[in-house]
Amino acid sequence: MSGRTMEWAARANHLGGLPRKVVITAIGTFAKAVANLLNTTTVHNGDILIRLVRSRPAGVPLLTVSNHMSTLDDPVMWAFKGFPICDAKLARWVLAAEDICFKNTVLSYFFRIGKCIPITRGGGIYQEHMNEALDRLTEGAWVMPENYAFGRRPPVPLWNQEIKIVVGEPMEFNLPELREMALSQSRDSSSSSGQWPRNILGGLNEAAQKCLYMTISDQIRTTLENLRNFSKSYAKAEQ
Repeated sequence: MSGRTMEWAARANHLGGLPRKVVITAIGTFAKAVANLLNTTTVHNGDILIRLVRSRPAGVPLLTVSNHMSTLDDPVMWAFKGFPICDAKLARWVLAAEDICFKNTVLSYFFRIGKCIPITRGGGIYQEHMNEALDRLTEGAWVMPENYAFGRRPPVPLWNQEIKIVVGEPMEFNLPELREMALSQSRDSSSSSGQWPRNILGGLNEAAQKCLYMTISDQIRTTLENLRNFSKSYAKAEQ
């Protein structure tokens, strides 16, 4: 993919921001109906996520990672009581599959004004729209990559079900410290596959980039696994 798909429609000032407000409000209202009228929703640690979305310092980005089962978990999982799901300014940016959500002009426009960033699945982390996600994080926005890990995804939301949402404790990464560790651990490595940039900002060669990527990924994977185990225990305790 060359360039950024319909980036103009994703700008906050596009038509005065009205299309974004309309779409975010409509989707938020739909999600609230699914979560609270068609189903019963309980949330653990929801106040943590609300605080991070509403009150984190200016310029500090928020990255959420989630394993979920339903195609429409985003936005339904944000529809619990007290969450500002209809606030277009606070709404998340989400990475969305290009081959599903951006198949034609109408879908592309809809998802773009809904704060979705097209991503080519299997295209790796160095693709143009990943740079766009980084731009949003640099601006201090909330970004959520899509992650589906367990079970089959129903095409439509279920009804008369108990939806349990478990929010984990926030993770903080000391990036300068991690960078120095990556440089130190990769100093003796000279292998190159040619699939990573030769050097990126900060002087990280391919080996250092891999080290940094694996260190952060392993921490997130371990935290998610611990959260999944806690969720199982939490669900049993609620029965």
